[in-house]
Amino acid sequence: MSAADEILDIVDENDVVIGQSPRGEAYARGLRHRCVFIQARDARGRLFVHRRTPTKLVFPSLYDMFVGGVVGAGESYDCAALREAEEELGVSGLPEPVPLFRFLYDNGSGQTWWSAVYEVRCELPVNPQTEEVAWHDFLTEEEVERHLTDWTWVPDGLAAYERLKDYRATGTD
Repeated sequence: MSAADEILDIVDENDVVIGQSPRGEAYARGLRHRCVFIQARDARGRLFVHRRTPTKLVFPSLYDMFVGGVVGAGESYDCAALREAEEELGVSGLPEPVPLFRFLYDNGSGQTWWSAVYEVRCELPVNPQTEEVAWHDFLTEEEVERHLTDWTWVPDGLAAYERLKDYRATGTD
């Protein structure tokens, strides 16, 4: 099954399931669905940063400071967070990602998705999926901040990152 054929729950503005749709159709029609964003840090506290492959359905070849993806139909945010983190990092046996907050992302063009933000410590050697990740490294927070203006980042990840910084500073998203 291709990524475009994966079945997603379609949700309303309150994150209540109102239907299901293949991912490709959900993207094409701007149907609201669910996503997870997991900030992975190594044993030294550095952030996992990667550039997406050019074959990704959404935001190809852009940089991201989160691993993650869509939540499948009937899947919980928590299960999706662990599945996506292990898939994208290429590891098994990660601790459960810690849920931090959720927000409704709006791309400004009528497309929105519910986004759950998590964090996880990955002390295992990573081996990211080559079909998902074109480049990766663990960077310090300062290095990430320096690259915010000279790399092109996925817009939803950038929104999650800004909210996460506010959350850490104030305890609210």
